[in-house]
Amino acid sequence: MDDTGAPPDETYPTPFVVVEEADDPRLAPFRLNERGLASRADKRDDAGAGLFLAEGDLVVERAFAAGCRPFAVLADAARVPDITDDLAAAGAEVYLGGAAVQTMVTGLGIPHPIVTLFHRPARPSPAELAARCERLVVVEGVDNPVNVGSIVRNAAGLGWDGLLLDHTSADPLARRALRVAMGTAFSLPHARTSDLLGALDQLDGFELYALTPAAGAIDLRDVRPSGKRAVLIGSERAGLSDAVLEATTPVRIEMAAEVDSLNAAAATAVACFALG
Repeated sequence: MDDTGAPPDETYPTPFVVVEEADDPRLAPFRLNERGLASRADKRDDAGAGLFLAEGDLVVERAFAAGCRPFAVLADAARVPDITDDLAAAGAEVYLGGAAVQTMVTGLGIPHPIVTLFHRPARPSPAELAARCERLVVVEGVDNPVNVGSIVRNAAGLGWDGLLLDHTSADPLARRALRVAMGTAFSLPHARTSDLLGALDQLDGFELYALTPAAGAIDLRDVRPSGKRAVLIGSERAGLSDAVLEATTPVRIEMAAEVDSLNAAAATAVACFALG
């Protein structure tokens, strides 16, 4: 057994390249961390702007099944997943290394059998997204990728159609967001805007419900949506902006007296379920 984790006489398909050192320059794209690969759209660098990293069999399989184009693969030489052949056939460079190589390259404490860099798919515009949705989640100022990943998973799991984010919110394709969402981001189309109020104006026919703990907001249990609807969620620190609240119908989740509010992801789940 060598440092790659594979027996010395193991053979692999020709497109596969066995790497023995974590500092192999061919693995440089995999060393892009959250900061490099882009947690926030307005902070992406040139190296990571066109790629995202999918970690683990499930997320990789869902990205590929959704039509995302693979760029490069780093797989565990001792347990190469079956999908690796399909990724290679789709044009990806495939590198095989041991657990130690994966850990040092990706920074993951527990290495996955496979991590894959994909080209980012084209995003719809806010107007294009609205035209194909009946139920839309809108996010303002949620800059934590874990929260965004949880929101994605909740919205997709409850059957909502799309996600609209302002430019300060975290990227649904960030590494941590994808891990938390378990790849559901690929079944929930998303758009991004630097002009959220302008984008809301394009939601023709949508009933806009803004979550807020304000006492004057309508109790969510009393809301009866009758057509297309959007639920808006703000950051856990500041909530939604005053301008957004003024342009929408404020609704609240009734809480126990000693609790101010739920976190953004939990509130999204409650609202998506209640507004159906």
